[in-house]
Amino acid sequence: MQIIDGKKASEFFISALALETESFFQETGIRPHLAAVLVGNSGPSETYVAAKMEACKKAGFNSSLIRFEPSISENELLKEIDILNKRADLHGFIVQLPLPEHISVDRIIEAIDPSKDVDGFHPVNFGKLAKGQQTFVPATPLGIMKLLEHYQIQTEGKHAVILGRSQIVGLPMSLLLTANSYPGNCTVTVCHSKTKDLHHYTQQADILVAALGKPEFVTGDMVKPGVVVIDVGITRIPDSGKKSGYRIVGDVHFESVAVKAAAITPVPGGVGPMTIVALMQNTLKAARMAISKA
Repeated sequence: MQIIDGKKASEFFISALALETESFFQETGIRPHLAAVLVGNSGPSETYVAAKMEACKKAGFNSSLIRFEPSISENELLKEIDILNKRADLHGFIVQLPLPEHISVDRIIEAIDPSKDVDGFHPVNFGKLAKGQQTFVPATPLGIMKLLEHYQIQTEGKHAVILGRSQIVGLPMSLLLTANSYPGNCTVTVCHSKTKDLHHYTQQADILVAALGKPEFVTGDMVKPGVVVIDVGITRIPDSGKKSGYRIVGDVHFESVAVKAAAITPVPGGVGPMTIVALMQNTLKAARMAISKA
């Protein structure tokens, strides 16, 4: 069984990105600039954003953290996004999810200029992805594809089963894995909360992508020997034995699944670091696009 170490892989990619960034700076005098919009002070969101800002520093990017109180209105936030859209010095920005309940995620995402949508969530970018056109690919699926390639996981002709149909992970993942490329050329089954006899599908999977948001949902009896498991889930669950009072788990019960898997991502340290890598690669791409348009 091989551990697909996203943390180790991300260090390789960040180092390569730092070289690309320096070359870009020498050519243009410009450093890619990524901003993160954080509404409120959710503990997990603070952690995610801090990791992104630290990665920017390592890669030689400029970065900005823009904070708003959780009480900000939807219209006020839309106005702030319009300001960011118009900033020439800013190549890409993300709005960290989740948002307070009174703010429509769809309205916020649709307000982002597609050319600065480095999270790849805007309908324009999603549509281009569906058509196989060049675009900003959502960061988590792109990070997974980079991870599969880095670890030379064979995908052609394999049956990939995706648990979850979100527009952030499940649906774009299905498009990428069916694409005529490497990684890709899979036969893909997308399962969700209404899928009957889920075990029937998971036990057929050569590659299983778990993105349900249900902690330790996938157990050893649900997979076949030799499966490659990509665990996208990340949940804090209470654990009195930990100093923090919680432990972090994925959607996969690691101990029971790992003994049957050919390869598996850990949580934490699997998909998460590669999501940040993909976000930054998108930002450098956005900076190059901005230069070409100037």
